[in-house]
This record gives sequence, structure tokens and C-alpha cells, in this order.
Amino acid sequence: MPLSPPHARHHYHTRRVHCEGYLREDGLWDIEARLEDTKTYAFDNNERGRVAPGEPLHGMALRLTLDDAMVIRGAEAVIDHSPFGMCTDITDHYRSLLGLTIKPGFTLRLKERVGGTRGCTHLTELIGVMATVAFQTIHGSADRAVAEGRKAPAEDDGRPTHLGGCHALASHSPVVALHWPEHFAGDGLEN
Repeated sequence: MPLSPPHARHHYHTRRVHCEGYLREDGLWDIEARLEDTKTYAFDNNERGRVAPGEPLHGMALRLTLDDAMVIRGAEAVIDHSPFGMCTDITDHYRSLLGLTIKPGFTLRLKERVGGTRGCTHLTELIGVMATVAFQTIHGSADRAVAEGRKAPAEDDGRPTHLGGCHALASHSPVVALHWPEHFAGDGLEN
């Protein structure tokens, strides 16, 4: 269903985020994302001069390499377009993510390493989307993983790590009752 018809308006800004997940030949996973910000009007930038309509103000990419347990084994960031020349100075700092596991509490640990002045706002925000894409890529391949002798990440108690991550995956939901009955905790109704 589409959104309701909007009021009369003028388009000023577009942000495009594109993410893809890959299984590598060595068994690791690459999650790649690109972010691009453009304006519909020309404006002056102190370091770049005139920025034309549709020319990226921000253009950056990030690759996270993960293992089956969602541990970050590689991180590479690039900035092709930015409002300030010094923005590219921070890209190497994204290697500080090595060893972090994408699981509950990840966002807090992420911000401790690359939040605020320790990173780029746009690259750091992009990682949140990438974490979701990692779950969709790795957990979404569960049937294929079983066929290949791998299994999706689980907590120490065997509970899939994505349970409890949203309304549909709440421990009392009918989705959990159907797909993970051993982790179902309720009658499907909220109290």
C-alpha cells in the first residue's frame, strides 16, 4: 500500500543507501553498503567549489566481513565525496570494529569505537543498516546453510539470535510459535 498523497512540496534532498550480502568462497560473508546524498539545487562548498544538482555531497562505501557467528573479521571504508577534505582521514579507524559481534548490544559497542568524533556520522549510521542486512543474508540463508553443513548463529542456549528483535519475533508471537515452538513463551497474546 502506498503512502497517502502528500501536500504540495518541493524536493530538496535525496539519500540513497544500497546494501548487498555475499557468501565468499572462503566461507566468510561480505556485507557491502554505499551511501549517497544529493541535492536538487546547486550550492557553494568552501572546499569543493560549486556542487551541481545531483552531484554527490556525500558518497561513501563500507565493507564488513563476517564469520558465521557474526563476528567482524574485516572492515574497509572509503569516502569518494564529502563536504570536507579531511573526512577521508577517518576511514582507517573503521578497522577498530574487528572482533565485534553483531548481536544484542552491538550498537552501544559500535558507538564506543566509531561514534562521535571517532568516526564519520554517515558511515557509522550505515553500519546499523548493514547489521540488519547481515542478519538477512546469514540467517536468511539458514536452509542453504544446513544443506552446506553450516548453521545460523545461535545463543549459547541454542536460541536463534534474531528472536526478540522485532514485534513479529517476540517470544509470545504466533510466528515464533509456528517456526520456533521450543522458544515460544506464551499464548500469542500480549498481556
